[in-house]
Amino acid sequence: MAQATKGRLNYRCPSCFMRDLDVDMFYDAEKEEFYCIRCQYTGSEEDVLEKNEMVRFRYRSMRKRYTFEE
Repeated sequence: MAQATKGRLNYRCPSCFMRDLDVDMFYDAEKEEFYCIRCQYTGSEEDVLEKNEMVRFRYRSMRKRYTFEE
């Protein structure tokens, strides 16, 4: 396998990020795909962006404050 290099942007691994781990993905230029060195996840840039958007949905109201009045 070739030397691991970072891609143009630092993408988070969707599989690890769903488990609250912040792991950057690496880019394999030969296969034109991103991969995680912590788990077995591999995918294209579109696949990574799509799955990361699903993870962002989980945290969309994280900074919103809810108040209940009676």
